[in-house]
Order: sequence, then C-alpha cells, then structure tokens
Amino acid sequence: MRTYKPKGGHFSERPYYTNDEIDRICRAELEAVGLYPTTPEPVRIDRFIEKRFNLSIGYDDLGPGILGLTKFGKSGVKEVVVARALEEENTTSGERRVRSTIAHEGGHGLLHAHLFTVTGQCGLFPDGESTMPKVLCRDEDSSQVSKTYNGEWWEYQADRAIGGFLLPRDLVLKSITEFMIPRGLLGILAFDDTRKREAGTHVAEVFDVNPVVARIRLTEMFPAETVGQQSF
Repeated sequence: MRTYKPKGGHFSERPYYTNDEIDRICRAELEAVGLYPTTPEPVRIDRFIEKRFNLSIGYDDLGPGILGLTKFGKSGVKEVVVARALEEENTTSGERRVRSTIAHEGGHGLLHAHLFTVTGQCGLFPDGESTMPKVLCRDEDSSQVSKTYNGEWWEYQADRAIGGFLLPRDLVLKSITEFMIPRGLLGILAFDDTRKREAGTHVAEVFDVNPVVARIRLTEMFPAETVGQQSF
C-alpha cells in the first residue's frame, strides 16, 4: 500500500491499494480467522465480520438510499449496520445484496480503519448525534464497471473488496474449469469469453452472489486485452 497527501477532503492521507493487494489482504484476513474455504463455496462473510472485529452485524432503518454503514473509534471498527429493508426483501437477490453489503463494509474496516486512529482525523460522514465517525454507503449501482465515484476513492476500494472476500481468485479459477479452453500452439488454457454470461451465472450459484457481481469479477480476472489468459 502507498499513501498520498490529498489537496483537500476528509483525510490527511489517501491510501492506494492495487487490486492484487486488496485480494491478498482479504485472503489473509479470511485465513487468519479460519474462514477461507478449501473448495469453491460461499464465504461466510457475516461470520468473518463477527470474528475479525468482535461485533455482531446490526440491521436498522438507515434512511433512503443507504445500504450500510461502518462506525469507527480510535481503536478501529465499532459497528457495522446493514439496511433492514435489504434483509426484509426475502428474495435470493436481496439476500445476496446483504452479503455484498457486508463485504463492502468489511472492506472499509480492513482498508480504512487506520485513517481514524490518527489524532484529529474526521469521519467521512460525521454523526450528528455522537462524535463517532462513520461511513455511509449509498445505494448507487456500484456493480457497474463504468461507475464514476466522484472522487470517493474509499467507496471504490470497499467495492473492490467485495470480489476479494466473496469471490477469491484461486477458488473462482477452480470453479470455472469447464469454461477454460486451450489456445495457441501450446494449448495454454484461457477463459472462453463467449460464455461469460453462462460462466457468471455458474459462479454466482457456487459463491452465492448476484450474477452481475460474478460477471464483474470475471471481467477483472480476464480483461479483454489478455484474450482470456488466466490472470493470477
């Protein structure tokens, strides 16, 4: 991780993580609490939050357009809350959005908690009822690859952690062997991009995420310019 001195904004420093760094952080943290699967299967992200931060996930009415929030104290994460409306949807898609939201908040907890331990550091969205800073995560379609974050780098990084937590790279590769085909004179295995939608549906079922989340992860792992080569 590198840090930069921003010209303005909420923080005195801005951390920069590569995609590979975020993947490594998520994997290491899952392994540290014994929750990294040995085979392709859904990651118990709710249990990870409980064990890693020693707290229970709360569900509350967060207001229009708010999916979740993370509250911080000087020693780290103090509270993770998910919108009750998501939990009460009672649909597979809604349950999977809850999982993605929890993973997003876990990303804030791992990648940004250190920003709140600095004396005088303020929160992204100060709480009017207490001095405890918090991050409010809004219902903007962060599943879109082309989304513009309006300078909210912390949201981009937390969104990136969704893939790191819920779709670990090596487990995704193990789950899509049927979508890999030999290419070139050496017959090197490459992802069959013509079956991306089918593969996304398969990965979504294996890891219990919504198909759009799975397709974004596959696009990241197999960008068009690599012509389907495996990305590690």
